[in-house]
Amino acid sequence: MDFKQEYGQKSVTAAEAVKAVKSGDWIDYGWTTTTPVAFDKELAKIMPNLKDLNIRGGILMWEPEIFKLENAKDHFTWNSWHMGGIERKAIAKGFAFYAPIRYSELPRYYRDGNTPGADIAVMQVAPMDNHGYFSFGPSASHLMAACENAKKVIVEVNENVPRCLGGYEEAIHISKVDMIIEGDNPPMAEMGGGGAATEVDKTVAELIVEEIPNGACLQLGIGGMPNAVGSLIAESDLKDLGVHTEMFVDGFVDIANAGKINGSKKNLNRFRQTYAFGAGTKKLYDYLDNNPECMSAPVDYTNDVRIISAHDNFISINNAVDIDLFGQVSSETSGTKQISGAGGQLDFVLGAYLSKGGKSFICLSSTFKNKQGELKSRILPTLHPGSVVTDTRANTHYVVTEYGKVNLKGLSTWQKAEALISIAHPNFRDELIKDAENMNIWRRSNK
Repeated sequence: MDFKQEYGQKSVTAAEAVKAVKSGDWIDYGWTTTTPVAFDKELAKIMPNLKDLNIRGGILMWEPEIFKLENAKDHFTWNSWHMGGIERKAIAKGFAFYAPIRYSELPRYYRDGNTPGADIAVMQVAPMDNHGYFSFGPSASHLMAACENAKKVIVEVNENVPRCLGGYEEAIHISKVDMIIEGDNPPMAEMGGGGAATEVDKTVAELIVEEIPNGACLQLGIGGMPNAVGSLIAESDLKDLGVHTEMFVDGFVDIANAGKINGSKKNLNRFRQTYAFGAGTKKLYDYLDNNPECMSAPVDYTNDVRIISAHDNFISINNAVDIDLFGQVSSETSGTKQISGAGGQLDFVLGAYLSKGGKSFICLSSTFKNKQGELKSRILPTLHPGSVVTDTRANTHYVVTEYGKVNLKGLSTWQKAEALISIAHPNFRDELIKDAENMNIWRRSNK
């Protein structure tokens, strides 16, 4: 069949598409930048007549219309693969819940039946190409697995979604699509780096960048510190860098535009920048659009420890919320308060260390101020009650604050405690030493 003819036969309005939704359905709602917009608006209109819907997505970049409903919890639950600020607020309203996952395994959850196949999978896509394919844009992640296990697949075409090249599983063919919505073409939602880098961010970045060799393969997480590292790399003398990352962020564009990235030393996918999803500013989306240097791939490839570790000199850089004196890292909760998600941090911590010459860095400011304006340490004797351990004490490699960097691999408990206290804020060191003594993990003073 001619693709244009098939396109016409499958074209519907968003109002027509939502008629397929019935109470009790599971709906996959795209991922990050590809969360549906037109479909969401129409679903919100009929949601008061529905109940027991289960909707899955993650890292929302705008508040869906369905979230704005009165008594939303009476009609649906939002099941998030990775929480963001919008979703944290929804938790308090009683309709949002985190799905604890190892992100690299997510496609398998769908394919093995560990997670229910959706009744409907709907997401924004780029316009159809001449071969009948709709690009998932910068959100390949797990979307093909979700579509393969959905009873109905609905795509919402947006001319502003960049056509991101693969890889594989980066696009879906019209033959696998049941309905096509032509949306209102809203601009791609932008995610900044959290503002200008602070002096703390810059200090941490300097400590990390001096550890990066020429020819290294990079993974950057989201947040101010990884972005500060990216900016510093762009200004450095480093060369022949490669990219293999979960999330593609603006920092990579800056590094590439500075001529530091060519991928010539990568062991896999030479000359290509490989990623599972991307979110940032318009600069990033324009860079990814039709760029053959950039390789969009599913997350079970990008985050596979075996693939990560196959790259020599792999450098992984991620944020944390807290770390305790045993070396346990919490990057997703503070106590029982859900902040983000496990994502792929542990996969990259493990993979980087297994890499020949590889290093994993967990970076965090030594302190933060609470709502009362009190200074609090991020280095704790033990994690807050209820805090989830993202990286176990055996797997944590380098930890970096503005007061220095320490390598925790192979250290005894007293050595780990001493190393971590040495990079804590000076105001808290004596107190942490007393805590370590009380826990029988202190041997001598580091003063």
